[in-house]
Amino acid sequence: MSDLRKINIDGHEIEVDGAMTLIQACEQAGVEIPRFCYHERLSIAGNCRMCLVEVVGGPPKPAASCAMQVRDLRPGPEGQAPVVKTNSPMVKKAREGVMEFLLINHPLDCPICDQGGECDLQDQAMAYGVDFSRFREPKRATEDLDLGPLVETHMTRCISCTRCVRFTTEVAGIHQMGQTGRGEDAEITSYLGETLDSNLQGNIIDLCPVGALVSKPYAFTARPWELTKTESVDVMDALGSNIRVDTKGREVMRFMPLNHDGVNEEWISDKTRFVWDGLRRQRLDTPYIRENGKLRKASWPEALSAVAAAMNGKKIAGLVGDLVSVEAAFALKTLIEGQGGVVECRTDGAKLPSGNRSGYVGNGCIEDIDTADKIILIGTNPRVEAPVLNARLRKAWSRGATVAMIGEQVDLTFDVINLGTGRDALAGLAAMDHSDKQGENGLMIIGSGALNEADGAAVLGTAMQVAQAAGSKLMILHTAAGRVGAMDIGATNDGGMDAVSQAEVIYNLGADEVDIAAGPFVIYQGSHGDRGAHRADIILPGAAYTEEAGLFVNTEGRPQLAQRASFAPGEAKENWAVLRALSGEMDATLPFDSIAQLRTAIVAAVPHLGDIDVVAENAWNAEKAGKLGKADFRTAISDFYLTNPIARASQLMSELSANAKARKEQAIAAE
Repeated sequence: MSDLRKINIDGHEIEVDGAMTLIQACEQAGVEIPRFCYHERLSIAGNCRMCLVEVVGGPPKPAASCAMQVRDLRPGPEGQAPVVKTNSPMVKKAREGVMEFLLINHPLDCPICDQGGECDLQDQAMAYGVDFSRFREPKRATEDLDLGPLVETHMTRCISCTRCVRFTTEVAGIHQMGQTGRGEDAEITSYLGETLDSNLQGNIIDLCPVGALVSKPYAFTARPWELTKTESVDVMDALGSNIRVDTKGREVMRFMPLNHDGVNEEWISDKTRFVWDGLRRQRLDTPYIRENGKLRKASWPEALSAVAAAMNGKKIAGLVGDLVSVEAAFALKTLIEGQGGVVECRTDGAKLPSGNRSGYVGNGCIEDIDTADKIILIGTNPRVEAPVLNARLRKAWSRGATVAMIGEQVDLTFDVINLGTGRDALAGLAAMDHSDKQGENGLMIIGSGALNEADGAAVLGTAMQVAQAAGSKLMILHTAAGRVGAMDIGATNDGGMDAVSQAEVIYNLGADEVDIAAGPFVIYQGSHGDRGAHRADIILPGAAYTEEAGLFVNTEGRPQLAQRASFAPGEAKENWAVLRALSGEMDATLPFDSIAQLRTAIVAAVPHLGDIDVVAENAWNAEKAGKLGKADFRTAISDFYLTNPIARASQLMSELSANAKARKEQAIAAE
């Protein structure tokens, strides 16, 4: 039940929830309050004092607006709404004083600071500070921390806002950062000089309001005003995090998170943020044809006519890779099925039911985690499969939700009730009576690891029946960004991967996580010289996800658009355009000449793909619960940092992977 209160801010009366803080009420009234330590997704610290306002009739001193609630204000003598002033002489003087204190020890190295141009301290010193300094004493200096290969530290610039400490503790769930000392000796440090052990640590770079924490790989490569900014969608996992791609000329310089409350809030994983160096290495930039066991460069007309000749009159199959957009998958499906062939997107052997959307997406969405009272995880380790989703699960747990798990014992950064590790625990759950659970907010999340074993269909059917009996929502946590979109357009066949293995010619569209046995003739179309290109007889260079506009459907079934941020290198072309050109060469011309026409055809075939950023309601259709096997559940991802060709081409991801392995193998001394 909301507790609405009237409040007068700078002469404007508004009605807000009494539980709101003054800084939030001012935001609702359209008044900007400067702040350094306050962040809407972290707990309140109230230690930078930049957000001071004047409360009329209150104590004769300014109040910190981030730490005072509207319900704590006293009304006027005749019951008038309490009055708050944000631009009075008292407030102006207080802010100038705070800014002066912050700058006493802050080094004057703005010209060489990597945060220059997007620094909160710089902006607020201009807007709310004074243009002179009264201090002549030498500035204090502190030693820099080594937090690992991602975050570069310049601790002399730190203003002790504690945002990084609160983020790592509350959101990332690690306890390696804190503050020691008092007064002038206070400093942010890491526990025993440890490096950070989290897949979300890069977010503290965005949170830092000064240049104390900056991106180590991006440092000194570009200034913010030189960059072209493009809104896009991440494909490193299936969450569909909203990102901004910053490019300088043709090069991608960095990835930044965009706020989307329904998907990633404003966090992204470290793989999403730092994988950009993989977009520059091992790129396919010209077609190749294999002759006498060796690949040689070829022109586009030669390569396309060689592909058309190889496919002519043969039994063909198409593979849809994990990072493929809906447009490219739809073009491949139309082309291959037009030639009497089969296509398959479930390259890991996942037993996902084609045609039943509630069986491969479920009927829950990511935001359901925020209101769930009971959450069950089956055969998944969200900390490596979708770190941002794991942070959301942690938030639900800290709010009081119970999280239970069937599967491998892993540290998810929060307390989990373990119900067992294998199929027997799921069978036990199915045998229980769940009628008393109806009406509770339950959510079941099934991981890809549970569905890509031989009895995956039985696991899914059993889980769906438990969810139905308990009245729980169900979510499938995929690991491949392109999987749901490819399932939506029907890029599947009844025989699964077995039907593909019987083909004479395999058209491999970016599927690098699958080993193709010797025998069939392989055409590979993709962006990187990875496993798929090594096995190929003909290579057609395609664009990476930042180099073409594409539609991606995330793990909850939300279609999102990725815009093109740069251009593919050399002779590489957009994936749908390559398939369109090939169809002309094969005398089976596809019925579209532009991406707009292609999207019109997709929406005509699958209408809900036209509703961008909308999670469609799925008709519930429980699968049959078959016979479960005996084995333990396994996690789908063994190495978080090396899950796709772009990540494997990245030097930084290789370093992070090696560090993670070394950390795991570190012998712990006997007590």
